[in-house]
Amino acid sequence: MRRDRSIVRPLIAALTGVLVLFWLGAIGLGISVMRSEFDEIFDNALEETTERLLAIVEEGQLPNVQEGEQAHRAPSTPSKKEYLVYQVRGRDGAVVFHSKDAPLEPFDVPLTVGFHDTEKYRFYTAMSADGSLFLQTADRFGHRREAVRESAVTMLIPLAILLPLSFLLMTWIARRAVDPINKLREAISKKGSGNLSPVETETVPRELKPIAQSVNLLLQRVRAAIAAEREFATNSAHELRTPVAGALAQTQRLLAELPDEVMKARARNIEAALLKLGRTSEKLLQLARADAGLGQTAATSDLRQVLDLIVRDYRRSPATEHRLAYSPSADPLMRAVDVDAFGIVVSNLIENAILHGRPTGIIDVSVNRDGSVSISNDCALLSAADLDGLKVRFRRGATSARGAGLGLSIADTIVRHMGGVLELRSPASGRSEGFEARIFLPE
Repeated sequence: MRRDRSIVRPLIAALTGVLVLFWLGAIGLGISVMRSEFDEIFDNALEETTERLLAIVEEGQLPNVQEGEQAHRAPSTPSKKEYLVYQVRGRDGAVVFHSKDAPLEPFDVPLTVGFHDTEKYRFYTAMSADGSLFLQTADRFGHRREAVRESAVTMLIPLAILLPLSFLLMTWIARRAVDPINKLREAISKKGSGNLSPVETETVPRELKPIAQSVNLLLQRVRAAIAAEREFATNSAHELRTPVAGALAQTQRLLAELPDEVMKARARNIEAALLKLGRTSEKLLQLARADAGLGQTAATSDLRQVLDLIVRDYRRSPATEHRLAYSPSADPLMRAVDVDAFGIVVSNLIENAILHGRPTGIIDVSVNRDGSVSISNDCALLSAADLDGLKVRFRRGATSARGAGLGLSIADTIVRHMGGVLELRSPASGRSEGFEARIFLPE
Protein backbone atom coordinates (compact mmCIF):
# COMPACT_ATOMS: atom_id res chain seq x y z
CA MET A 1 0.00 0.00 0.00
CA ARG A 2 1.41 3.36 -1.03
CA ARG A 3 1.85 5.82 1.81
CA ASP A 4 0.78 9.42 1.38
CA ARG A 5 3.62 11.83 0.72
CA SER A 6 4.64 13.83 3.78
CA ILE A 7 5.87 17.41 3.96
CA VAL A 8 7.62 16.96 7.31
CA ARG A 9 9.83 13.99 6.41
CA PRO A 10 11.57 15.55 3.35
CA LEU A 11 11.92 18.82 5.27
CA ILE A 12 13.59 17.12 8.24
CA ALA A 13 15.79 15.02 5.94
CA ALA A 14 16.88 18.13 4.01
CA LEU A 15 17.59 20.13 7.18
CA THR A 16 19.51 17.23 8.73
CA GLY A 17 21.51 16.71 5.53
CA VAL A 18 22.34 20.42 5.29
CA LEU A 19 23.34 20.48 8.97
CA VAL A 20 25.64 17.47 8.54
CA LEU A 21 27.17 18.88 5.36
CA PHE A 22 27.82 22.26 6.97
CA TRP A 23 29.26 20.61 10.07
CA LEU A 24 31.54 18.34 8.02
CA GLY A 25 32.55 21.28 5.87
CA ALA A 26 33.37 23.28 8.99
CA ILE A 27 35.39 20.35 10.32
CA GLY A 28 37.23 20.02 7.01
CA LEU A 29 38.03 23.72 6.98
CA GLY A 30 39.06 23.53 10.63
CA ILE A 31 41.36 20.59 9.93
CA SER A 32 42.96 22.48 7.06
CA VAL A 33 43.55 25.52 9.28
CA MET A 34 44.78 23.32 12.13
CA ARG A 35 47.26 21.54 9.90
CA SER A 36 48.69 24.85 8.82
CA GLU A 37 48.81 26.14 12.39
CA PHE A 38 50.18 22.88 13.76
CA ASP A 39 52.92 22.88 11.09
CA GLU A 40 53.82 26.41 12.11
CA ILE A 41 53.84 25.52 15.82
CA PHE A 42 55.83 22.32 15.29
CA ASP A 43 58.29 24.09 13.00
CA ASN A 44 58.83 26.81 15.59
CA ALA A 45 59.31 24.21 18.31
CA LEU A 46 61.65 22.22 16.08
CA GLU A 47 63.71 25.28 15.26
CA GLU A 48 63.85 26.47 18.89
CA THR A 49 64.82 23.02 20.18
CA THR A 50 67.57 22.73 17.60
CA GLU A 51 68.99 26.16 18.47
CA ARG A 52 69.01 25.38 22.20
CA LEU A 53 70.65 21.99 21.70
CA LEU A 54 73.26 23.64 19.50
CA ALA A 55 73.96 26.16 22.26
CA ILE A 56 74.58 23.28 24.68
CA VAL A 57 76.91 21.64 22.18
CA GLU A 58 78.86 24.86 21.70
CA GLU A 59 79.31 25.20 25.46
CA GLY A 60 81.10 21.87 25.41
CA GLN A 61 78.66 20.03 27.65
CA LEU A 62 78.44 17.00 25.40
CA PRO A 63 81.06 14.18 25.73
CA ASN A 64 83.81 13.97 23.16
CA VAL A 65 82.84 10.87 21.27
CA GLN A 66 85.91 11.16 19.07
CA GLU A 67 88.02 10.37 22.10
CA GLY A 68 85.80 7.53 23.23
CA GLU A 69 84.00 9.44 25.94
CA GLN A 70 80.41 8.69 24.86
CA ALA A 71 78.50 9.07 28.12
CA HIS A 72 76.67 6.12 29.51
CA ARG A 73 73.02 7.01 29.81
CA ALA A 74 70.42 5.09 31.72
CA PRO A 75 68.13 3.26 29.36
CA SER A 76 64.70 4.78 29.06
CA THR A 77 61.43 2.91 29.03
CA PRO A 78 61.33 0.83 25.86
CA SER A 79 57.71 1.80 25.13
CA LYS A 80 58.42 5.48 25.39
CA LYS A 81 59.70 7.09 22.21
CA GLU A 82 61.07 10.54 21.79
CA TYR A 83 59.08 12.98 19.68
CA LEU A 84 62.29 14.63 18.48
CA VAL A 85 65.53 12.89 17.53
CA TYR A 86 68.73 14.66 16.71
CA GLN A 87 72.27 14.13 15.53
CA VAL A 88 75.39 16.26 16.05
CA ARG A 89 77.48 16.00 12.92
CA GLY A 90 80.86 17.29 12.03
CA ARG A 91 81.80 19.28 8.98
CA ASP A 92 82.57 16.04 7.17
CA GLY A 93 79.09 14.70 7.90
CA ALA A 94 80.11 12.10 10.48
CA VAL A 95 77.81 11.64 13.49
CA VAL A 96 79.45 13.07 16.61
CA PHE A 97 76.53 12.52 18.99
CA HIS A 98 72.90 11.44 18.68
CA SER A 99 69.78 10.95 20.77
CA LYS A 100 68.86 7.46 21.89
CA ASP A 101 66.19 6.94 19.17
CA ALA A 102 68.23 8.49 16.38
CA PRO A 103 69.86 6.14 13.85
CA LEU A 104 73.61 5.59 13.87
CA GLU A 105 73.85 6.47 10.20
CA PRO A 106 73.78 10.16 9.28
CA PHE A 107 70.41 11.61 8.31
CA ASP A 108 69.84 11.68 4.59
CA VAL A 109 69.61 15.46 4.44
CA PRO A 110 72.23 18.06 3.40
CA LEU A 111 74.29 19.99 5.96
CA THR A 112 72.70 23.30 5.21
CA VAL A 113 70.89 25.51 7.65
CA GLY A 114 67.07 25.37 7.38
CA PHE A 115 64.20 22.95 6.98
CA HIS A 116 64.34 19.78 4.93
CA ASP A 117 61.75 17.04 4.41
CA THR A 118 61.96 13.31 3.80
CA GLU A 119 59.18 10.76 3.52
CA LYS A 120 58.80 10.35 7.31
CA TYR A 121 60.57 13.30 8.92
CA ARG A 122 60.71 17.05 9.02
CA PHE A 123 64.31 18.24 9.70
CA TYR A 124 65.84 21.45 10.86
CA THR A 125 69.60 21.99 10.60
CA ALA A 126 71.53 24.55 12.67
CA MET A 127 75.24 25.36 12.37
CA SER A 128 77.65 26.38 15.12
CA ALA A 129 79.25 29.81 15.02
CA ASP A 130 82.60 28.46 13.77
CA GLY A 131 80.92 26.14 11.25
CA SER A 132 82.56 23.01 12.65
CA LEU A 133 79.39 21.34 13.98
CA PHE A 134 75.89 20.87 12.65
CA LEU A 135 72.93 19.84 14.74
CA GLN A 136 70.03 18.24 12.89
CA THR A 137 66.73 17.64 14.69
CA ALA A 138 64.00 15.44 13.16
CA ASP A 139 60.27 15.50 13.88
CA ARG A 140 58.11 12.60 12.64
CA PHE A 141 55.25 13.56 10.35
CA GLY A 142 53.21 10.87 12.12
CA HIS A 143 53.18 13.03 15.26
CA ARG A 144 51.69 15.91 13.34
CA ARG A 145 49.11 13.71 11.62
CA GLU A 146 48.17 12.17 14.95
CA ALA A 147 47.60 15.62 16.46
CA VAL A 148 45.38 16.63 13.51
CA ARG A 149 43.53 13.30 13.66
CA GLU A 150 42.83 13.60 17.38
CA SER A 151 41.64 17.16 16.92
CA ALA A 152 39.32 16.05 14.10
CA VAL A 153 37.89 13.25 16.24
CA THR A 154 37.36 15.74 19.04
CA MET A 155 35.32 17.90 16.68
CA LEU A 156 33.35 14.89 15.36
CA ILE A 157 32.28 13.77 18.84
CA PRO A 158 29.93 16.75 19.31
CA LEU A 159 28.44 16.00 15.89
CA ALA A 160 27.64 12.42 16.93
CA ILE A 161 26.03 13.70 20.11
CA LEU A 162 24.25 16.76 18.74
CA LEU A 163 22.99 15.17 15.52
CA PRO A 164 20.25 13.03 17.19
CA LEU A 165 19.30 15.96 19.42
CA SER A 166 19.21 18.27 16.40
CA PHE A 167 17.07 15.73 14.54
CA LEU A 168 14.54 15.59 17.38
CA LEU A 169 14.53 19.37 17.72
CA MET A 170 14.06 19.90 13.98
CA THR A 171 11.25 17.31 13.98
CA TRP A 172 9.49 19.19 16.75
CA ILE A 173 10.00 22.54 15.00
CA ALA A 174 8.84 21.18 11.64
CA ARG A 175 5.71 19.67 13.15
CA ARG A 176 4.97 22.94 14.91
CA ALA A 177 5.49 24.75 11.61
CA VAL A 178 3.04 22.53 9.69
CA ASP A 179 0.48 22.45 12.51
CA PRO A 180 -1.52 25.35 10.96
CA ILE A 181 -1.66 23.35 7.71
CA ASN A 182 -3.05 20.35 9.58
CA LYS A 183 -5.63 22.52 11.34
CA LEU A 184 -6.72 24.05 8.04
CA ARG A 185 -6.92 20.59 6.48
CA GLU A 186 -9.08 19.32 9.35
CA ALA A 187 -11.34 22.37 9.12
CA ILE A 188 -11.81 21.82 5.39
CA SER A 189 -12.38 18.07 5.81
CA LYS A 190 -15.33 18.77 8.16
CA LYS A 191 -17.17 20.64 5.46
CA GLY A 192 -19.96 18.77 3.74
CA SER A 193 -23.57 19.03 2.68
CA GLY A 194 -24.57 19.52 6.32
CA ASN A 195 -21.81 21.96 7.19
CA LEU A 196 -20.95 24.69 4.72
CA SER A 197 -19.96 27.36 7.22
CA PRO A 198 -16.91 29.48 6.29
CA VAL A 199 -13.44 28.41 7.39
CA GLU A 200 -12.00 30.58 10.16
CA THR A 201 -9.30 32.85 8.72
CA GLU A 202 -8.36 35.14 11.62
CA THR A 203 -5.74 32.82 13.13
CA VAL A 204 -4.57 31.32 9.84
CA PRO A 205 -0.95 32.23 8.95
CA ARG A 206 -0.43 34.76 6.17
CA GLU A 207 0.86 32.10 3.75
CA LEU A 208 -2.30 29.99 4.16
CA LYS A 209 -4.88 32.78 4.07
CA PRO A 210 -5.27 32.69 0.25
CA ILE A 211 -6.13 28.98 0.50
CA ALA A 212 -8.65 29.56 3.30
CA GLN A 213 -10.20 32.48 1.42
CA SER A 214 -10.45 30.42 -1.78
CA VAL A 215 -12.16 27.61 0.16
CA ASN A 216 -14.60 30.09 1.69
CA LEU A 217 -15.39 31.48 -1.76
CA LEU A 218 -16.01 27.96 -3.04
CA LEU A 219 -18.22 27.17 -0.03
CA GLN A 220 -20.19 30.34 -0.68
CA ARG A 221 -20.84 29.25 -4.26
CA VAL A 222 -21.82 25.76 -3.12
CA ARG A 223 -24.21 27.22 -0.53
CA ALA A 224 -25.79 29.40 -3.18
CA ALA A 225 -26.17 26.46 -5.57
CA ILE A 226 -27.62 24.18 -2.88
CA ALA A 227 -29.97 26.93 -1.69
CA ALA A 228 -31.25 27.40 -5.23
CA GLU A 229 -31.71 23.65 -5.61
CA ARG A 230 -33.57 23.37 -2.30
CA GLU A 231 -35.76 26.35 -3.09
CA PHE A 232 -36.64 24.88 -6.46
CA ALA A 233 -37.46 21.46 -5.00
CA THR A 234 -39.47 22.92 -2.13
CA ASN A 235 -41.42 25.33 -4.32
CA SER A 236 -42.03 22.66 -6.91
CA ALA A 237 -43.32 20.23 -4.31
CA HIS A 238 -45.57 22.82 -2.68
CA GLU A 239 -46.88 24.07 -6.01
CA LEU A 240 -47.60 20.52 -7.18
CA ARG A 241 -49.40 19.39 -4.04
CA THR A 242 -52.59 21.42 -4.45
CA PRO A 243 -53.18 20.95 -8.20
CA VAL A 244 -52.28 17.27 -8.02
CA ALA A 245 -54.67 16.76 -5.11
CA GLY A 246 -57.39 18.65 -6.98
CA ALA A 247 -56.82 16.71 -10.18
CA LEU A 248 -56.84 13.44 -8.27
CA ALA A 249 -60.14 14.31 -6.57
CA GLN A 250 -61.72 15.26 -9.90
CA THR A 251 -60.44 12.07 -11.50
CA GLN A 252 -61.84 9.90 -8.70
CA ARG A 253 -65.17 11.75 -8.96
CA LEU A 254 -65.18 11.22 -12.71
CA LEU A 255 -64.32 7.56 -12.20
CA ALA A 256 -67.38 7.12 -10.02
CA GLU A 257 -69.69 8.79 -12.54
CA LEU A 258 -68.49 7.18 -15.79
CA PRO A 259 -70.74 4.35 -16.98
CA ASP A 260 -68.44 3.11 -19.73
CA GLU A 261 -65.76 0.59 -18.62
CA VAL A 262 -63.38 1.72 -21.35
CA MET A 263 -63.55 5.27 -20.12
CA LYS A 264 -63.15 4.08 -16.53
CA ALA A 265 -59.95 2.23 -17.49
CA ARG A 266 -58.53 5.45 -18.93
CA ALA A 267 -59.59 7.34 -15.82
CA ARG A 268 -57.84 4.73 -13.63
CA ASN A 269 -54.63 5.27 -15.61
CA ILE A 270 -54.94 8.99 -14.98
CA GLU A 271 -55.52 8.31 -11.28
CA ALA A 272 -52.40 6.10 -11.09
CA ALA A 273 -50.30 8.77 -12.81
CA LEU A 274 -51.58 11.43 -10.44
CA LEU A 275 -50.86 9.22 -7.41
CA LYS A 276 -47.31 8.67 -8.66
CA LEU A 277 -46.88 12.40 -9.22
CA GLY A 278 -48.14 13.08 -5.70
CA ARG A 279 -45.71 10.59 -4.18
CA THR A 280 -42.82 12.03 -6.19
CA SER A 281 -43.64 15.59 -5.11
CA GLU A 282 -43.80 14.42 -1.49
CA LYS A 283 -40.39 12.76 -1.83
CA LEU A 284 -38.93 15.91 -3.37
CA LEU A 285 -40.24 17.93 -0.45
CA GLN A 286 -38.64 15.49 2.00
CA LEU A 287 -35.41 15.60 0.02
CA ALA A 288 -35.35 19.40 0.18
CA ARG A 289 -35.88 19.29 3.95
CA ALA A 290 -33.15 16.66 4.32
CA ASP A 291 -30.68 18.75 2.32
CA ALA A 292 -31.60 21.77 4.41
CA GLY A 293 -30.20 20.02 7.47
CA LEU A 294 -33.31 18.47 8.96
CA GLY A 295 -32.49 16.57 12.16
CA GLN A 296 -29.18 18.27 12.98
CA THR A 297 -30.10 19.56 16.45
CA ALA A 298 -33.02 18.75 18.74
CA ALA A 299 -33.97 18.08 22.34
CA THR A 300 -33.88 14.57 23.77
CA SER A 301 -37.08 12.63 22.99
CA ASP A 302 -38.44 9.11 23.35
CA LEU A 303 -38.31 7.60 19.85
CA ARG A 304 -40.29 4.56 20.94
CA GLN A 305 -43.46 6.68 20.86
CA VAL A 306 -42.68 7.75 17.28
CA LEU A 307 -42.23 4.11 16.25
CA ASP A 308 -45.50 3.12 17.95
CA LEU A 309 -47.37 5.84 16.08
CA ILE A 310 -45.91 5.03 12.66
CA VAL A 311 -46.50 1.28 12.99
CA ARG A 312 -50.05 1.95 14.15
CA ASP A 313 -50.72 4.07 11.06
CA TYR A 314 -49.45 1.37 8.70
CA ARG A 315 -51.48 -1.30 10.46
CA ARG A 316 -54.63 0.72 9.81
CA SER A 317 -54.14 0.24 6.07
CA PRO A 318 -55.83 -2.92 4.71
CA ALA A 319 -52.82 -3.54 2.42
CA THR A 320 -50.30 -3.72 5.26
CA GLU A 321 -52.26 -4.43 8.45
CA HIS A 322 -51.19 -8.10 8.56
CA ARG A 323 -47.66 -7.64 7.16
CA LEU A 324 -46.00 -5.62 9.97
CA ALA A 325 -44.32 -7.42 12.88
CA TYR A 326 -43.32 -4.94 15.58
CA SER A 327 -40.92 -5.66 18.45
CA PRO A 328 -40.70 -2.50 20.57
CA SER A 329 -38.19 -1.95 23.34
CA ALA A 330 -39.17 -2.36 26.96
CA ASP A 331 -37.37 0.82 27.95
CA PRO A 332 -37.75 4.30 26.46
CA LEU A 333 -35.50 4.96 23.45
CA MET A 334 -34.13 8.37 24.41
CA ARG A 335 -32.18 10.19 21.70
CA ALA A 336 -31.35 13.85 21.03
CA VAL A 337 -32.84 13.91 17.51
CA ASP A 338 -35.70 15.63 15.77
CA VAL A 339 -38.77 13.38 16.09
CA ASP A 340 -40.20 14.67 12.79
CA ALA A 341 -36.95 13.79 11.01
CA PHE A 342 -36.86 10.37 12.67
CA GLY A 343 -40.46 9.77 11.57
CA ILE A 344 -39.55 10.59 7.95
CA VAL A 345 -36.64 8.14 8.10
CA VAL A 346 -38.70 5.26 9.53
CA SER A 347 -41.62 5.92 7.17
CA ASN A 348 -39.33 5.85 4.14
CA LEU A 349 -37.68 2.62 5.26
CA ILE A 350 -41.02 0.89 5.94
CA GLU A 351 -42.39 2.13 2.60
CA ASN A 352 -39.23 0.82 0.88
CA ALA A 353 -39.73 -2.58 2.55
CA ILE A 354 -43.40 -2.67 1.43
CA LEU A 355 -42.60 -1.73 -2.17
CA HIS A 356 -39.58 -3.98 -2.73
CA GLY A 357 -40.31 -6.91 -0.43
CA ARG A 358 -42.30 -9.97 -1.41
CA PRO A 359 -46.03 -9.14 -1.61
CA THR A 360 -46.92 -11.57 1.19
CA GLY A 361 -43.66 -11.24 3.13
CA ILE A 362 -43.49 -10.03 6.71
CA ILE A 363 -41.89 -6.67 7.46
CA ASP A 364 -40.10 -6.69 10.82
CA VAL A 365 -39.73 -3.43 12.74
CA SER A 366 -37.71 -3.89 15.91
CA VAL A 367 -35.56 -2.10 18.46
CA ASN A 368 -32.37 -4.05 19.18
CA ARG A 369 -30.49 -4.35 22.45
CA ASP A 370 -27.81 -1.90 21.28
CA GLY A 371 -30.47 0.77 20.74
CA SER A 372 -30.48 0.50 16.94
CA VAL A 373 -33.73 0.33 14.97
CA SER A 374 -34.10 -2.34 12.27
CA ILE A 375 -36.57 -2.61 9.39
CA SER A 376 -36.25 -5.83 7.39
CA ASN A 377 -38.25 -7.54 4.65
CA ASP A 378 -38.24 -10.71 2.56
CA CYS A 379 -36.57 -10.48 -0.83
CA ALA A 380 -33.89 -12.10 -2.93
CA LEU A 381 -30.28 -11.80 -1.79
CA LEU A 382 -28.60 -8.54 -2.89
CA SER A 383 -24.95 -8.26 -3.89
CA ALA A 384 -22.49 -5.90 -2.21
CA ALA A 385 -22.42 -3.76 -5.37
CA ASP A 386 -26.21 -3.40 -5.28
CA LEU A 387 -26.13 -2.40 -1.61
CA ASP A 388 -23.50 0.28 -2.26
CA GLY A 389 -25.67 1.90 -4.93
CA LEU A 390 -28.98 1.91 -3.07
CA LYS A 391 -28.22 5.17 -1.21
CA VAL A 392 -27.57 7.05 -4.47
CA ARG A 393 -30.40 9.40 -5.48
CA PHE A 394 -32.75 8.22 -8.21
CA ARG A 395 -30.98 4.86 -8.39
CA ARG A 396 -33.13 1.80 -7.95
CA GLY A 397 -32.20 -1.82 -7.67
CA ALA A 398 -33.24 -4.60 -10.03
CA THR A 399 -36.96 -4.31 -9.31
CA SER A 400 -40.15 -3.55 -11.16
CA ALA A 401 -41.86 -2.00 -8.14
CA ARG A 402 -43.00 1.58 -8.30
CA GLY A 403 -40.83 4.24 -6.69
CA ALA A 404 -38.57 7.16 -7.51
CA GLY A 405 -35.33 5.86 -5.97
CA LEU A 406 -35.28 8.55 -3.27
CA GLY A 407 -36.43 6.82 -0.10
CA LEU A 408 -33.10 5.36 1.03
CA SER A 409 -31.19 8.47 -0.05
CA ILE A 410 -33.49 10.70 2.02
CA ALA A 411 -33.22 8.39 5.02
CA ASP A 412 -29.43 8.22 4.78
CA THR A 413 -29.07 12.02 4.48
CA ILE A 414 -31.26 12.68 7.54
CA VAL A 415 -29.55 9.98 9.62
CA ARG A 416 -26.13 11.49 8.83
CA HIS A 417 -27.41 14.90 9.91
CA MET A 418 -28.46 13.28 13.17
CA GLY A 419 -24.89 12.07 13.62
CA GLY A 420 -25.87 8.46 13.07
CA VAL A 421 -25.33 5.72 10.49
CA LEU A 422 -27.76 3.94 8.20
CA GLU A 423 -26.46 0.43 7.58
CA LEU A 424 -27.85 -1.72 4.77
CA ARG A 425 -27.52 -5.50 4.98
CA SER A 426 -28.35 -8.46 2.81
CA PRO A 427 -29.10 -11.07 3.99
CA ALA A 428 -31.07 -9.71 6.92
CA SER A 429 -29.94 -10.60 10.43
CA GLY A 430 -30.80 -14.21 11.30
CA ARG A 431 -31.88 -15.07 7.72
CA SER A 432 -30.33 -16.57 4.62
CA GLU A 433 -31.83 -13.88 2.38
CA GLY A 434 -33.81 -10.67 2.67
CA PHE A 435 -32.92 -7.03 3.17
CA GLU A 436 -32.38 -5.06 6.38
CA ALA A 437 -31.91 -1.36 7.08
CA ARG A 438 -30.54 -0.65 10.56
CA ILE A 439 -30.40 2.85 12.10
CA PHE A 440 -27.65 3.64 14.61
CA LEU A 441 -28.16 6.93 16.46
CA PRO A 442 -25.80 8.46 19.05
CA GLU A 443 -27.04 8.46 22.63
